[in-house]
Amino acid sequence: MIGTSTDETPAERFARRAQDLFATVDAVAPDRWDDPSPCEGWTVRDVARHVVDVQGTFAGFVDRELQPFASVDDDPAQAVRSSVSQVLALLEDPEVAQQPHTGVFGASTFEATTDRFASVDLVIHRWDLGTGAGVPVALDERDVAACLADVDALPPDLREMMRTAGAFGPELTPPEGADAQTRLLATLGRKAW
Repeated sequence: MIGTSTDETPAERFARRAQDLFATVDAVAPDRWDDPSPCEGWTVRDVARHVVDVQGTFAGFVDRELQPFASVDDDPAQAVRSSVSQVLALLEDPEVAQQPHTGVFGASTFEATTDRFASVDLVIHRWDLGTGAGVPVALDERDVAACLADVDALPPDLREMMRTAGAFGPELTPPEGADAQTRLLATLGRKAW
């Protein structure tokens, strides 16, 4: 599974990653939200909007809608906090977490699908948000190792499909001796050097 480790439940992992993301968005200065992000053509605010949109999509997988919150245009940090917190609440509900969901990898549960994709988004887009806004981000080593191993294990056709869909950028070649975070980001098309 992309970005998973065995020492936490999916809800615990999502909660930890959410707290890291919240610390990053809370550190973004108000005048930096419209700065360019590492995602080509996207501002820092656009990345925040994407994070919020993904949460809404995942809530929809279990026939839920996110409750109203501040607009990304008015308060991007609050929009990220609220939307991510609402998906976390769904994951923490055992009945909702185990609801069936069929996605790109076939039949699964809301919990497994969220762990595989939305939770990983929190890790990668935390780096995008922080980097674009000038907030230093050191990703959790557990997340880097899990994401790197799982992205490397993706079948080539699925990896290419994800690049074509815009989930990954074109793979980059990191410098020799690059650390694991730099290698992960390069694999996903992000230049961290």
